Amino acid sequence: MSFPAIHTDDYPDSWYLASRKLAFDCPVLEGELQADVCVVGGGFTGLNTAIELAQRGMSVVLLEARRIGWGASGRNGGQLIRGVGHDLEQFTRILGAEGVRELKLMGLEAVQLVRRRIEEFGIDCDLTWGYCDLANKPRHMDGFRADREELLGLGYQHELRLVEADQLHSVVGSDRYVGGMIDMGSGHLHPLNLALGEAQAARSLGVQLFERSAVTAIDQGPVITVHTALGRVRASQLVLGCNAYHSGVQPSLASRVIPAGSYVIATEPLSEELARELIPQNMALCDQRVALDYYRLSPDRRLLFGGACHYSGRDPADIAAYMRPKMLKVFPQLANVRIDYQWGGMIGIGANRLPQIGRLPEHPNVFYAQAYSGHGVNATHLAARILAEAITGQASRGFDLFSQVPHMAFPGGERFRAPLLALGMLWQKIREGSF
Repeated sequence: MSFPAIHTDDYPDSWYLASRKLAFDCPVLEGELQADVCVVGGGFTGLNTAIELAQRGMSVVLLEARRIGWGASGRNGGQLIRGVGHDLEQFTRILGAEGVRELKLMGLEAVQLVRRRIEEFGIDCDLTWGYCDLANKPRHMDGFRADREELLGLGYQHELRLVEADQLHSVVGSDRYVGGMIDMGSGHLHPLNLALGEAQAARSLGVQLFERSAVTAIDQGPVITVHTALGRVRASQLVLGCNAYHSGVQPSLASRVIPAGSYVIATEPLSEELARELIPQNMALCDQRVALDYYRLSPDRRLLFGGACHYSGRDPADIAAYMRPKMLKVFPQLANVRIDYQWGGMIGIGANRLPQIGRLPEHPNVFYAQAYSGHGVNATHLAARILAEAITGQASRGFDLFSQVPHMAFPGGERFRAPLLALGMLWQKIREGSF
């Protein structure tokens, strides 16, 4: 299989880039290498799969088309939130009640995997605990109560506290919400610094990392050959961790994930008084709408405000102009505050909102993980553990569960897939009245 090379760009401008703590550079692949496993993709999926495999004694080469953490891993909202998937009960018919319960437990374990990775390698990424789901409507509070009871029933060890409307200003300085639920087992971090720290960890374990080394062709077989413009890697097994940035690497996987645009703005540094008014407890926050708002404070007291999940395939011409009115609906007190940074990127979303983890039926030595649907910071780390267990022949309840779930291809091909999903998104917004 072959396909055209893609352009290799540097990092997009963002507050994350301006505040990165590692200037991590990798060479371009030249010549031929051999390894047990070749990993394609230098985001959280690829980096952590490489770490997990190296810790199990395997030789690994990682290829990244652009820069480490260039995609969603280095641009996302930085929210580390419990759980994987949405509405897991929909999979009861396939996995059974016990299988669904296992997925829920793995969604809690995923956050702890991130915590342990940061601690193990001393990664400086501003990890801060504390998160609050915000209710836009009273029925959302009913959902929070049910979620809390279920989490306690699963043995969740962290504080979960419902906040009624009259106490909500202790969490967020906005009148837009009717309540919330605090979760002290979730939080926020600097995603690009996490990715760069994990790249450094992978290198320390012997992983060979290459940037600006886009895959141009893959020869399948018992020994796989992965070609780039200037080199190639021969490996017994291949991991594809491309998510929303497949660019022709594997069309059958690309058809199961829709790239959805998400956008973030960062204000100028706020006064200590204003920052405390907006988010008194320095938590990450997120509302419940389809086109959700998510936001938090940076260590230098900027408001990082994100959202506006776009399925159109086109970015706004001016992200700040597009996002600022959304921010002011939540925080009108920021009307005179300057926006210093604006950026966006693509997250990968599947039709059933469950991460897709498995191997290609026609090529059983090709593994993949993708479509994290907004929970990528934690779900990628879980996927990496599951893939490493499967590749090294360890019993993996997670791999067995995730690979059982079928995932439909989005209709319409590349040309019509995004417009069809944009119409679906519009219908959902009309239903919830979130314009």
